[in-house]
Amino acid sequence: EKVVHYCNLMLKSGLTKGTGGNISIYNPDENLVAISPSGVPYNSLKKEDIVLITLDGEIVEGNYKPSSEWSMHTDVYKHRKELFAVVHTHSTFAKTLSCLREDLPAVSYLVAVAGEDVKCAEYASFGTKELGANALKAMEGRKAVLLANHGLLAGGGNIEEAFNVAEEIELCAEVYIRARGVGQPVILDKEEMSVMLERFKTYGKPVEDKK
Repeated sequence: EKVVHYCNLMLKSGLTKGTGGNISIYNPDENLVAISPSGVPYNSLKKEDIVLITLDGEIVEGNYKPSSEWSMHTDVYKHRKELFAVVHTHSTFAKTLSCLREDLPAVSYLVAVAGEDVKCAEYASFGTKELGANALKAMEGRKAVLLANHGLLAGGGNIEEAFNVAEEIELCAEVYIRARGVGQPVILDKEEMSVMLERFKTYGKPVEDKK
């Protein structure tokens, strides 16, 4: 149900067009990944259409083939044990920056939802093992990565966080590109971003019981 919800939200939020992008959630207790199917319009998705696969790509349940990018998702879950959801978008400004093969620098403190910056991975064709390997390398120490000439990959401890990372990084990419259109944006330094990274560790967390 959450995969269906966030696939539709991805479309409504303008983070993708058509059937572009994909979303998955990993349940480590059952060692299964719920992932959006390949080529099915999001506005017609039902929970029965979501494909359940193992980390090795074996289909356990579902009416369709899993997303062609399934191995990129499972690579994240295999190697980034703190991440349990992945959102892959074709959002306009992240994709634009990825076509320039440039990193997203700390143009705003909001970049800290993903890391001190967001790297652009080396290019690889969609649906290949190389794409996942390149993404993992550039995503090291971060929760997002730009996929060269392709789009954005964001991860989180849950789907809510992963989707938020995707939205915020798209916003920062838009601000960066628009700012470059009228001048040279001032980039926040590493010291400030270190402070922001620490602050974001507790951002949105509930207050502990003081009794």
